[in-house]
Amino acid sequence: MLGGSQLAHALAYRIAYPQAHVRMLRLLATGHAYFSWLPFALAVSSACVLVSLACAALDAARGRRAHAVPAPAFALLPPAAFALQEVLELSLHTGAFAWRAVLAPTFIPGLMLQLPVAVLVYVTARLLLRAAERIGRAFARPRLTLRPAALRAPAAAVVDALLSPGAALARAPPCVVVS
Repeated sequence: MLGGSQLAHALAYRIAYPQAHVRMLRLLATGHAYFSWLPFALAVSSACVLVSLACAALDAARGRRAHAVPAPAFALLPPAAFALQEVLELSLHTGAFAWRAVLAPTFIPGLMLQLPVAVLVYVTARLLLRAAERIGRAFARPRLTLRPAALRAPAAAVVDALLSPGAALARAPPCVVVS
């Protein structure tokens, strides 16, 4: 979600301010100085994704299914995070609550870009989760499965066969001893 949100955020600024020098000045003027920390944040979130995929692979190797990726989270969280990010950026930069961030020329394009980027990220997450499950199943130990009849005692199987309704019809011919 973080990567998709930041991608849509960058695209919105590219749309609103096509000239690179104007865009950079605008970014610095609206509280985007934290961008120097963005690679670190993306690295930490990528590490979390890798650990999650490894856990999904281990679960698949143990015969458990991974939890489904909730589509509503991918549809609702990025727009909410984008709106909160825009307001917080300007609020922290100015020192007062900056509701006017929603009036910025980047807000509407950024908000509109959240859904297509979220769909792309959702599909990618589903594919990665499916790949992790397949990798986990490939490394799983083969299981021994016992049939229910093999678990019962032999005497119980004979009694069940004799008491079944078709037991009288399924009799074998008498055994002939030749000497």
